[in-house]
Amino acid sequence: MSSIDKPTDHQAAHGARDADSRAATEAALFEAFGGVRGMVETTVPGLVFVAIYTVKRDIHVAAIAALGLSLLLGLARLVRKDTLKHAFSGVFGVAFGAVFAMMSGDAKNFYLPGMLYSLGLAVAYIVSAVAGYPLMGLILGPVFKENLSWRTRNPGRKRAYTKASWAWGLILLAKSAVLFPLYWWGDVTQLGWVKVALGIPPMLLSVYLTWIFLSKAPPPIDVFAEMEEAERAEREAKAATR
Repeated sequence: MSSIDKPTDHQAAHGARDADSRAATEAALFEAFGGVRGMVETTVPGLVFVAIYTVKRDIHVAAIAALGLSLLLGLARLVRKDTLKHAFSGVFGVAFGAVFAMMSGDAKNFYLPGMLYSLGLAVAYIVSAVAGYPLMGLILGPVFKENLSWRTRNPGRKRAYTKASWAWGLILLAKSAVLFPLYWWGDVTQLGWVKVALGIPPMLLSVYLTWIFLSKAPPPIDVFAEMEEAERAEREAKAATR
């Protein structure tokens, strides 16, 4: 390899920073959205519900089984001392759907709360992107320790968050466009199996696109580190004047 072909120290350092930025982005996305395990935990109870209902045709048995599984998954996280925010949201969603289905006597209503949540979230992503406060930035800003600095001090990251919010919004809208006609005109088994099939792939696509957008964006501004540095400088200045 000639000296021209050899990477310079600057290029190597730039490559290392890019690798670190991508790794940090990946870790932040897994923390924010629960990773593959979190996706599975939100999908499997619905699979259990539709499978049992398809065989038994008993709303109460299917709903209780789905809720019981969701509670077990939450307890497993508690035993492993993992973060519980995704488990709690999953248990709450399944419980809401189970109660709604049993009270209404319509098994399709087990899926309605989650469908309404997805539709509302899609609208929130799109409206926030149009308004200049992309929801993805509000979600991931604290994870990256940048808070809202991306809005005024880091326009490249604001653009990335806006693109990511549009991606999430449009993907969730497309998912809703498939599910709601099945809710209105299909039967519960059709709705259940299609909803299970659309549980993980759209979210994986959304997370992947978010990772692509953010990995190409400028690194976040660590406002927490800036505040700590300002406090340290202030303490040193006070100590110097004594």
